[in-house]
Formats: sequence, C-alpha cells, structure tokens
Amino acid sequence: MKNGFLIWNGILTLLAGYLCYEHFSHRAAKAGGPPAENHFDHNSEFRMAYFEMDSIAANFEMVKEVKAELAKKEEENNTELDGLSRRFQQRYLYFQNLARNGSLSQAQSDSASEEIKRLDDDIKARKAQLDQEYNNYMGQRQNDIKNKIEAFLKDYNKDHNFSYIVSYEQGLFYYKDSAYNITPDVIRGLNQLYKKK
Repeated sequence: MKNGFLIWNGILTLLAGYLCYEHFSHRAAKAGGPPAENHFDHNSEFRMAYFEMDSIAANFEMVKEVKAELAKKEEENNTELDGLSRRFQQRYLYFQNLARNGSLSQAQSDSASEEIKRLDDDIKARKAQLDQEYNNYMGQRQNDIKNKIEAFLKDYNKDHNFSYIVSYEQGLFYYKDSAYNITPDVIRGLNQLYKKK
C-alpha cells in the first residue's frame, strides 16, 4: 500500500520535471522563429511552488480514509484466503488419514488427488482475482486523490499565478526554498473541500 503511494509520488515528480524540461526546451527552440499563439511572456516572472506529498498523505482526510479502506479490503481478502486454505488443509488431512488407514481404493485415491489439486488451483485463482481487484481499486482511489489535488491546485493557482506546482520528492530535488512551500495551504484547502462533500 505504501509502495503504491511512493510509486505514485515518483511518477508525479518525474512528470513535473519532464514538463519543466519541455517548457524550457520549447521556449529555446521558438526563440528564433515566429511567436506562437500561446507564447511565453518573457517579461513575466517564472514562479514555481511545491508541496510535500508525504505531508499530504499524512494529513489529507481523503488519503486517511483511502488507507483505511485499503487496509479493510486487504484484511477481508486475507480472511477469505485463510478460510480457503483451512478448507484445503482439512481435506488434505482427511484424505491423508484415510490413506494411512488403508481406507482408500486406487479410484478414491485418484479422485482425492484431483480434488486436492482443484482446491489448490481454486485458491491460487481466487488469490489472483482478489489481488487484481485490490490493485484496480487502489489505482482507482489513487487517481481519485490525484484528481482532487489537481483540481484544488488549479483553483488555488488562479490567485497565486505559479508557472508550475510540483510535488517534492526527497532525493530528486537537491534544493528547495521554503518560501515557495505551499503544503499547509494545500492540506487546509483539500480538507475543507473534502469536508464539504
């Protein structure tokens, strides 16, 4: 679960870096040619803000709810798989005891082997299905969070006029000026919007 958020953070940060690169490389390429309709205003100040995603993950109520939902779903999946495994063990021990006592004919032994194999295959198939459902649900909820953050930042930026707002990822950026840290604003704004809904 935590790995999903870390991967998501990394993707967002790389995307922001790519967008910065594209923005400046196209600006340099267009400098010699005619100005495009949406050209960069050379007289305007370039401003970039950042927010710390780990703080958002720790303080945004929606993230907390999603984590709780995922933990509950994971627990339900584990409970179901434990039940299937117990059933498998019981049937295996039952057939093993019959075999020890010599109570199984060859046909019954073959039938028991087929049943054990089928139960094992059923457990593996159900685990794969539950994992797929969990991953799909986690991806959907992460997209919901991402969309909420993007929508908030778009509205937030109407008054602040930043060229870019990026998610800070430790190890990717080597310097940050805390004057452009908008994390408290983002947390406060996201939670206010989320409470309204």
